[in-house]
Amino acid sequence: MKRLENGKIDGIKLAYIGGGSRQWARNIMSDLILEDKIGGEVRLYDIDKESAEKNAIIGNMYNSVAGAKTKWNYKAVETLKEALAGVDFVIISITPGTIEKEMYSDVHTPESYGIYQAVGDTVGPGGYMRALRTIPMYVEFANAIKEYSPNAWVINYTNPMTLCVRTLYKVFPEIKAFGCCHEVFGTQELLMKALNDELGLEVTDRTEIKVNVTGINHFTWLDEAYYKDIDLLPIYRKFADKHYEKGIIEEKDKGDPYKNAHRVKFDLFRRYGLVAAAGDRHLIEFVPQWYLREKSDQEKWTYWLTKVYTRVAKLRKKNKEGEDIISGKEELVISPSGEEGVQQIKSILGLRTMITNVNLPNNGQISWLPKGAVVETNATFKSGSVKPVQTSEVPLNLQNLIIQHSLNQESIIEAFFKKDRQGIINIFANEPMIRRLSLDESKELFEKMAEKTKTYLPDWLL
Repeated sequence: MKRLENGKIDGIKLAYIGGGSRQWARNIMSDLILEDKIGGEVRLYDIDKESAEKNAIIGNMYNSVAGAKTKWNYKAVETLKEALAGVDFVIISITPGTIEKEMYSDVHTPESYGIYQAVGDTVGPGGYMRALRTIPMYVEFANAIKEYSPNAWVINYTNPMTLCVRTLYKVFPEIKAFGCCHEVFGTQELLMKALNDELGLEVTDRTEIKVNVTGINHFTWLDEAYYKDIDLLPIYRKFADKHYEKGIIEEKDKGDPYKNAHRVKFDLFRRYGLVAAAGDRHLIEFVPQWYLREKSDQEKWTYWLTKVYTRVAKLRKKNKEGEDIISGKEELVISPSGEEGVQQIKSILGLRTMITNVNLPNNGQISWLPKGAVVETNATFKSGSVKPVQTSEVPLNLQNLIIQHSLNQESIIEAFFKKDRQGIINIFANEPMIRRLSLDESKELFEKMAEKTKTYLPDWLL
């Protein structure tokens, strides 16, 4: 890298691992091209080389799009070594396994046991099975980063977020990695709506809503929320009470599995006095005993289960868009993604300072969760530094809900690296969604799911 006289930093080397669906890849590409203070090269690595090559074509096309403010050279590479050698930043966004087969099993195999999942990528039987095939991949990534780019900053977008980041640090403790999730952003927008509705304001930028984040990924909580000097928690309480019965959702969005009416968030706020800061479809998987016991609970709480065929259709649509852009049938336009990865890169490079939520190992920022476990809090980003912000304690009865998931996630890591198959099965059976089953049933479900994802599992797990 070199800093030019105009303050621009050029020659940045960035590796992008994954991104075959082109959804996340195009998000990053679009955000990069909008920044006039940074430029360089992006090396694209994907186990599907053709997808990486198509991403490279689209990435280089961005340099000529109206509104482009900088230049990035994209290149698809054959190996992790080629991608990682000497890079400054690494972005990881992969799909562990296929959506059509492995994720289909994650979500739908448990249904024959009366277990329904809204997402199936973080906790529950789907989240845990996804983790078991993801951890070996992240062991490989961590070892490769350690060998080829040990000083690089690593940004993870893959789920299960907690266990991906935890694996990176388990294998390479000195790694400079953090995980990014946009669920808190949606909650900031909901708080902004509450502020505008209750006080008649017209705030339009969610970043003006300052929040303090605590918890674990997809089960995050806000114990503070402010707009300038206005405390938003009393306002949110009125807002939640007003909309508790019917929730908030537009008619056109009803039935959309990626939308919800926030009724679970409102209910959790009334229970604990803190703002649950993830979408309802994630939150319900952490407390299924209240919101996800039966399939009919989706009507009761106004959310919709995400069927895998909708994900397949979404993937095909994105792939078709990419094909049409390359062939010239569809225009390539620059569209800010709303993600913060590029702003975090700028902050680490010393071009700005920011505070935002990220997933990092617990070095004391949450005193009541296990040391070393990956937790989600705010962190301060500035030149060459990402420092987590210490949080205050939350009510004990809420700690109890969060701790059990954090301990389960830590236990999975421990059992996996010890190659303790029985330990993995024990943790699987202890998961809140699965506890309703007998031990024999939970083991039977584990065996069925492992068989359907065996291509990606180590031999000792089969």
